[in-house]
Amino acid sequence: MNLSDSRIGGQQDKLTAASGAHARAERRTLARVSAAEAVLADLRRDIETGAAPVGSKLPSEAALATRYGVSRSVVREALRSCAALGLTETQTGKGTFVVAGRVSGDLVLGRYSARDLTEARPHIEVPAAGLAARRRTDEDLATLKGIVAETALEDDPAARVALEAAFHGTIAKASGNRVFEDVLADLREALAHQSETLNLLADRQEASDREHDEILAAIEAGDSERASAAMAHHLAAVDEAVERLGHP
Repeated sequence: MNLSDSRIGGQQDKLTAASGAHARAERRTLARVSAAEAVLADLRRDIETGAAPVGSKLPSEAALATRYGVSRSVVREALRSCAALGLTETQTGKGTFVVAGRVSGDLVLGRYSARDLTEARPHIEVPAAGLAARRRTDEDLATLKGIVAETALEDDPAARVALEAAFHGTIAKASGNRVFEDVLADLREALAHQSETLNLLADRQEASDREHDEILAAIEAGDSERASAAMAHHLAAVDEAVERLGHP
């Protein structure tokens, strides 16, 4: 099955393997979702049903790309989210192994967990947004507008999550508080991993864009209270989405 790297065109019949010793990878029927989400859903199903038991090694990126008819970048995106869910672990030079048969109660996001972010972000980003509304420069505002505009047009998942993380980092910088700025810079990788997983599993892209628009509008208006409230609303929506991940 050949899956588009953007959107898959409807339910398709299972295809037989192509002829030849190098083209016998299994092709599976996947629903109308993003390619990476479809790959992740299929891998997750294998793991949770025991078809890929704990301790087993998943096929290589190249083999998975052949199985699903997608690029290796799509496979990598799905595998990162699989790891974030606590189902797999990738060992450099050895491959990706199944480490749990069910989704972890807490996402694994590099050095931090989703719980770490949930507990810390409101104490950092809510006041940072309020300060940014009062202290932002014209350059800060132009940067934020550029990020929001670029995000709306971006269809590459990796580039999109990088932009989303940059949005939050730029607000922290615009706050004029170096502590907030340095903390958000440290969290940037974890925030990107979280956004990537939520975009795949919780369909958060459009809602996140609207929430970012509201935060930006408040900062542009210089309304500190509104900016803080908009950021608090955004973080609460993210936390709610994270909570639902373990209960599909």
